Amino acid sequence: MTPAGLVPADSLMTWQADGAVQLRMSETGALSRPPETVHAMFTRAVKNYPNQIAMGVKRNDVWVKWTYQQYYDDACRAAKSFIKLGLERFHGVGIIGFNSPEWFIGHVGAILAGGFGVGIYTTNNAEACRYVADSCEANVIVVENNVQLQKILKIWDKLPHLKAVVQYTGALEQKHPNLYTWEEFMQLGSDVADKVLEDRISAQVPNQCCILIYTSGTTGNPKGAMLSHDNITWTAHYASEYASLRMGKEISVSYLPLSHVAGQMLDIFAPMCNAGSTYFAQPDALKGTLVATLKEVRPTALLGVPRVWEKIAEKLQAIGRESRGMKKKLATWAKGVGLAGNMNIMKGQSPPWGWTVANAVVFRTIRKALGLDRCRLQYSGAAPIAMETLQYFMSINVPLYELYGMSESTGPHTMSLPHHFRVGSCGSEFPGVTTVIKNADDEGIGEVCFYGRHVFMGYLKMEDKTREALDEEGLLHSGDLGKKDQEGFLYITGRIKELIITAGGENIPPVLIEDTVKEELPIISNAMLIGDKRKFLSCLLTPKVEMDAETGAPTDDLTQQAIDFCRKVGSPATKASEIAEGRDTIITEAIQAGITRANKRAASRAQNIQKWLLLQQDFSIPGGELGPTLKLRRPIVNKMYAETIDKFYSEPAPTPGTTPMEETKHR
Repeated sequence: MTPAGLVPADSLMTWQADGAVQLRMSETGALSRPPETVHAMFTRAVKNYPNQIAMGVKRNDVWVKWTYQQYYDDACRAAKSFIKLGLERFHGVGIIGFNSPEWFIGHVGAILAGGFGVGIYTTNNAEACRYVADSCEANVIVVENNVQLQKILKIWDKLPHLKAVVQYTGALEQKHPNLYTWEEFMQLGSDVADKVLEDRISAQVPNQCCILIYTSGTTGNPKGAMLSHDNITWTAHYASEYASLRMGKEISVSYLPLSHVAGQMLDIFAPMCNAGSTYFAQPDALKGTLVATLKEVRPTALLGVPRVWEKIAEKLQAIGRESRGMKKKLATWAKGVGLAGNMNIMKGQSPPWGWTVANAVVFRTIRKALGLDRCRLQYSGAAPIAMETLQYFMSINVPLYELYGMSESTGPHTMSLPHHFRVGSCGSEFPGVTTVIKNADDEGIGEVCFYGRHVFMGYLKMEDKTREALDEEGLLHSGDLGKKDQEGFLYITGRIKELIITAGGENIPPVLIEDTVKEELPIISNAMLIGDKRKFLSCLLTPKVEMDAETGAPTDDLTQQAIDFCRKVGSPATKASEIAEGRDTIITEAIQAGITRANKRAASRAQNIQKWLLLQQDFSIPGGELGPTLKLRRPIVNKMYAETIDKFYSEPAPTPGTTPMEETKHR
C-alpha cells in the first residue's frame, strides 16, 4: 500500500527523470516519519520564523539580509519567472557560480517550479558544462558572471532544450537573445498567476526527484545522482536533530561549492529545516579571506574539507613558532592540557587539572581569532583527514568532528558529536540509517553499505550504473572499505577502487601510508602512492608552496613551514624549483630520511616506499590534480605523470639499505 501523498512505485530505484521510488519506511522509529516535500519544509520555517534572518551577503562593505518571508517570496518570484521562460517539469535549471543569495533563490525557485535544481562546478570547462546541461535537459542556466557566461555561449547551439540564460552579477557585456540580467529575470514572471505556481507546487510529491548532484567524473562522465524531496527533507530533519541543532538559533558560513551535496545540505536545506541563518563568504574564501568572514559572522557550526583545516593549522603553527619565552612556554603547556582534556572528554572522563585556566588564557583567544568562539560543531568531511591535524586541533581545544557520507546518501551517513566521538572515526549513524559491512575480512574490514531514507533514487538515464550502486535489498554500495567497532563507530580504511594491489598480490590502502609520509615530512603538501600491479611502491611528492591569490594556482615560493624545514636541515632554499627533482642534495637526503622513518612504521615490507620524486609544482584545482572539494584525483595524476611513473619501474628497485639516489650513483 502506497502512503498518502506519494506516487505509487514498485521499486526502490529509478533512472527516469519523472520516475518515482518506494520509500524505505517502517511503522515505528525514524523511518516512520511522514514524507514531505521541500516546499512543505520551507513553508513551515516561513510560518514559524517569518522575520528570522535566512541569509546575508556582504556587498560594498554592507551586510544585505533576507528574512525567511523575503527568501520565500523571492523564491516564488524566481519560480514564476522560470515558468514564464518555459521551464518544464522534470527538466533542469543549471546554476554555475560562487555561493550567493541568487544561487539559493534560483535553486529553490527551480524546485518550486517543478524543475530540478542542478549545481554546476565553476571549475568545469565548456564541454563539461554541456554534458551536465544536456544530461538534465536544462531549460534555463543561471550564471554568476561573464566568465561563466562565455562557457555557455560556446555550447548554447548544442543544447536543444536550453531556452534562456540568466546572469546574476555584473552588467551584461554583450546582447544575446534570451539572455537576462538577474533584475530582468525576477520581473519576468510578474504576470504569471499565483494558481499556475500553486498547481506546480501541489503536483510535487516526496518520492519523486527534486535535485541532481553530479559527481565529479574522475574516471568518466559525471553521474547525475537523483535526490528526492523525501531524501532531502528526511535527512535534513534527522541529521539536524542528531546534531542537536537549535530551531532559529544556528548560524553557518557558506563557502564550499554548492554543486556538492555537503554545501547544499549544510547551507540550504538543514538551515531551512531548523530556521537557521546562512551568511556567504567572499568568492576568494579558500584563497585566504575565510577567517575574516568567520570572525564577522561567528558561526555556530562549520564544515571544512581537510585541506581547509590543514591550512588553518599551518598558519597557527607559523604564528606559534614566532613566540618566545614565557608566551611559548604557556602555549606548549596549554596544548598538552588541550590534547589530554579532549582525549578525556572522548572517553567520558573529566578534563585534567589546568583545563579551566588553559581555556581562559589560551584557547578562548585562539577560538576568537578564528571566529569560532561560539562554534559548537567543527566538522571535517568529504575526504580523509590526517591524524596529526586532528590531534593539533584537539590540542588547541578546537576538536574536529568527522562525518562521512556521499552524494548518493544525501550527504551524511555517520556523524561525530562533541560527547560522542573517537579520533580517526567518522562517527556513528544518525537515527534511521543502517550500516552493513559486506564481504568483511578477518579484521572486520569490508565494503561499507548504507540503508535508510537518505539513500538516493538512482543515476539519471544510467540504468547500469544505478544497478551497480543499489542492490536488490535496497543497500547502497559505497565503494569504500571500512569497519565498525563494538561501540558502533565507523572507521573508513580506503576506497576499493583506490586500493593498490601489487604484482605480488598485496592489498595496500594508500591513504594511511601517504598520511604517515606527510607527518614525517612537514615540507610535503601532497603525497600520492603508486604501485597498482607493480612490483614495489613508489610515491609522488609535492612541496608546500604559496598559492596565487587570484588564480588559486601554486607559485614557486615555499611556504614559511617549508622554509623552516629547509633551514632546520641546513638548506638555504626558498623556492620549489631549487629543491625539486633532486636539485638540492640536502633536501633530497632529508626527505629520504623521512621516507625511511615512514617505512619503519609500515605494517609490512610490501608497504615500504622504494622510490619517490619531489615534483616542482604542488597539486591544485586549476592544475586539475585536485577536485572541487580538494580531493586528490588519482587517475588524472596518474595520466599527467605517466612518464615519470614509468621511469620508476623501468629500472630495478634500490637494494635494501640504500636510497634511490645512492643506487643511481652505484650504477
